[in-house]
Amino acid sequence: MRLYQQLVLFMLAATVLPLAVVGFWLLNRSEAELVRRIQSEQRVEVEAVAESSAAQLDTAMAAVKTTAGLFPWADLTPAHEAGALKLLYEQSELVAGVVIVGGSGEPSAPFPSDGSQASNRHPDFEAAGAARRLSGAMHLDQISQHAPMMKVVRSGVYAAAGGGAAYAIALKVEDGDAPRFVLAELGLGNVEVSLRARATGGSQIDLVDPVGTSGLVVASSAPGRALSPVDPRLWAAAGPLVKDEGAVSFTVTLDKHQLAAVAAVPREVGLVAVAAVAEDQALAPVRAMRRTVLGAIGGALGLLLFVGFAFTRRLNVRLRRVTEGAEAFSRGELSRRIPVEGADELAELSGTFNRMGAELEGARARLQKWNDNLKQAVDEATAELRAAQEKLLEAQKLAAVGQLGAGVAHEINNPLCGILGNAQLMMLDRAEGDPDFETLRHIEQSAKRCKDITQNLLRFSQSQGPASLRPTDLNAVVREACEASQKQASGDGVTQTVTLEPGPLMTSGDPAQLSQVVGALLANARTAMAKTAQKELSVSTRRDGEELVLEVRDTGKGIKPEHVKRIFEPFFTTKDVWSNIGLGLSIAYRVLTEHRGRIDVATEVGKGSTFTVRLAKPSADAKPAAAKGTEPRSAGGQGLGITG
Repeated sequence: MRLYQQLVLFMLAATVLPLAVVGFWLLNRSEAELVRRIQSEQRVEVEAVAESSAAQLDTAMAAVKTTAGLFPWADLTPAHEAGALKLLYEQSELVAGVVIVGGSGEPSAPFPSDGSQASNRHPDFEAAGAARRLSGAMHLDQISQHAPMMKVVRSGVYAAAGGGAAYAIALKVEDGDAPRFVLAELGLGNVEVSLRARATGGSQIDLVDPVGTSGLVVASSAPGRALSPVDPRLWAAAGPLVKDEGAVSFTVTLDKHQLAAVAAVPREVGLVAVAAVAEDQALAPVRAMRRTVLGAIGGALGLLLFVGFAFTRRLNVRLRRVTEGAEAFSRGELSRRIPVEGADELAELSGTFNRMGAELEGARARLQKWNDNLKQAVDEATAELRAAQEKLLEAQKLAAVGQLGAGVAHEINNPLCGILGNAQLMMLDRAEGDPDFETLRHIEQSAKRCKDITQNLLRFSQSQGPASLRPTDLNAVVREACEASQKQASGDGVTQTVTLEPGPLMTSGDPAQLSQVVGALLANARTAMAKTAQKELSVSTRRDGEELVLEVRDTGKGIKPEHVKRIFEPFFTTKDVWSNIGLGLSIAYRVLTEHRGRIDVATEVGKGSTFTVRLAKPSADAKPAAAKGTEPRSAGGQGLGITG
């Protein structure tokens, strides 16, 4: 399946079909809701019609009854009877006419009679033969003996003189062997007017008088339906649903599908209110909307097919270009570029491919360069590895020498003490002029030198454990070490200059061990200047970022390059005359390692050397412990200047 076909199917599945399903579902929901609303309105409508119709008829009959009870009919003169009939006529607009019948005399003249001033709001009334017509409608011959006094009796429906339907009511006003009745005709024309006012939206409202198993329309919102029978199909559905407690909705199929509601007219009127409307007429807006939605969906589908075909055709062309570019990259043609059109995702993809090609091309150039530099990088790494290996070997040497020194010092020290003691005892027994005295003195000096060597070996080999690090003023340590070596420097003709950073230079260290380091550096510098013409020894301290720096610079003979890597080895020396001090720099190296410091050397043969010690500042500021010589001063001797 081609891409455009998949895209069209996807658009159908993702847009049109869900919209159609949801749209028709919503329309069905709307139609059902509209049906419920129409039926609810019909129930309210028929209940209101039933209530208002009952109120109109009850009000008319009650008004006639109440007014008739106010007159002493047996004592009224004909003129008074005419006035009473007029008053009864005016009690309700439903009253079409009034007449008195019965008794021993003739019926009274009806009101309104021909030529009277009847109100235009009342129904039309035919005065001629009114007494006979109303008496016949009421069947007075049957009720004359049984009707109670002042009890309103209603007749069945009949055709009124002016058209439409009417009821006759009878009210017994005189009892006896010849009772008299007040007869009134109630026309339903005004009831039909109110029904027309209520009927809206194509609905039809009827007041139905049940007659046996069928019904007779007595008033309707549709003109000309009065006294016509109800459609049997409608009455067959509505009749069984008539209840006193309220309206009931139902659906019935006549010539068309009808939505209807029925309600009984309350207060013993005996009528039924029926409202009906054609379903297609009531649901016309929803069904028109359904047709509109269906047409819109069809149009949208056609438009989607056309747009989808045009879009996918253009999309295929652009995708083919991307595919060709990717295949070119796979062949190694990294200089190939894909045309970028538009600002959509495919344009971004083309731009991404182009950037990828440029990056791959650059990466290939970088790889070539890296291949050229790889040998150099490997050589540098090898040199670093060798340097680390040399440091490891140096540490192993120091450990081995320490173990050897401990054993040698232990084994030699005891016999050496015996030799030195016996030599000194023999010297006490001889005078200085004795030929053996000088030999014994050489033995004593050699024994003392051996003792110094064994003590240095023992000191180097002894494990000093973790250094007792505490806040220490580097300036104080340097000042005291320089003061201790001042006398020896002056005796050797060395000018010793000390320049200290103002204020205390606090570090974490062991003052005694740091003093030993400074002393070893000073001694090494003096020895290096033993046979040089210029003998200047300078000591300085300073801050360098987060580090404290001690520099010891001399103008001695310097160290040859091949010897620089070995100066911290035990017993290695470049002195012209070997002395018993061969462990000073080794001890200094180990002490600085324990203090997490380092020592560097810069040297030049014939010009001198500079030893640089770097120590870290303490983790927190601390005040120095009391130290001697904290104030700047100058000491006696040859060229010693201490600046604090």
